[in-house]
Amino acid sequence: MRKVLYLEPVGGIAGDMFLAAGVDLGVSPEAIAQALSGLKVPGWKLSVSRAVRHAISGTHLDVVLDEREAHPHRAYSDIRQLIEAAPTLSPRAKERALAVFRAIGEAEAKVHGVSIEDIHFHEVGAVDSIVDICGAAVVLDLLGDPEVYAAPPPLGSGTIRVAHGNMPIPVPATLELLKDVPVRFEGVGELTTPTGAALLKVLARIGQPPPDFIVERIGYGVGTKDFKDRPNVLRASMGRAEARAEGLWVLEANLDDSTPQLLGYLLEHLLGKGALDAWVVPATMKKARPGHVLSVLVEGGAKESVMDSLMRESTTLGVRAYPVERMALERDWVEVETPWGRVRVKRGLRNGVVLNAHPEFEDCRKVAEAAGVPLKQVMAAALAALGSGAR
Repeated sequence: MRKVLYLEPVGGIAGDMFLAAGVDLGVSPEAIAQALSGLKVPGWKLSVSRAVRHAISGTHLDVVLDEREAHPHRAYSDIRQLIEAAPTLSPRAKERALAVFRAIGEAEAKVHGVSIEDIHFHEVGAVDSIVDICGAAVVLDLLGDPEVYAAPPPLGSGTIRVAHGNMPIPVPATLELLKDVPVRFEGVGELTTPTGAALLKVLARIGQPPPDFIVERIGYGVGTKDFKDRPNVLRASMGRAEARAEGLWVLEANLDDSTPQLLGYLLEHLLGKGALDAWVVPATMKKARPGHVLSVLVEGGAKESVMDSLMRESTTLGVRAYPVERMALERDWVEVETPWGRVRVKRGLRNGVVLNAHPEFEDCRKVAEAAGVPLKQVMAAALAALGSGAR
């Protein structure tokens, strides 16, 4: 049975709230600390307590720092080496933590107009944020690697003072991280932090309804502030997908009056609504009219919502639906080093054996453009590095 974790950032989300929600679901703080003990970051400990916000009781967690220890700002490359060298983190936890830091680094680099290697993390580079992000990756390990879905987070409003001075809320990095996903511009104060935004963007499917699942455990991660208009909690529902949500369906519609622009939009829109795949093929309709067949592959739990979107957004008067079976390879991501920079490679595995591998196009494109080398050369180097065992 598939495990499902559904996050509801009622009062927003921060790194410590994610860890707290995990502890409230039953994850042992000692197990988290043990997995993080291999990080060469001295002078910290987890402090766990009970707290109440708007009559909702949950777990509050603080990363307590030893003031006698020096906690310097760190470059992205320093944090990457720190995580890669941690012997107590699983390979999957390392990949997740690195992906979160990479997302934050790319957002900060874009905001400040520099390269990611020139970024020196301030708030996020502090020890507590390193613990938060690596700890979140550990929590997912300890929960059994569930599929993670999340409701759109509220961003807040106002201003906040950070290392760069006074900033609008949401701070630029948070908004950059959550570009292209559903968000809510509501609330007073900073409800979603850059760390919280990165955790959602990398680890969860934001705005996509989870498949039908049986809720087995519910956890509440309680934030530090007490907002007047909402309980400052992150609710986490953990369970298993119902058997009927395991099935796959193909939805089809014949379209003879759609423009190329609308067809392109439909593909992107349906994928954003939870479709696993979507495609268009040309066809000859009745009366010899040229047209297209739009097809969508979707899980049973998302069938109705995707079908509704297809009916609303396209020009069709009806949609066909039929169940299908699919054998899918296991998938994961690894980072490899090319002569021009690091890129991610998606692997397809069966029984632990890698059968397919594809370099991430956007990573390769960025590296190729920055180095002024052909894109195909970067992609070939990434595959060669994967074959040689480089990470």
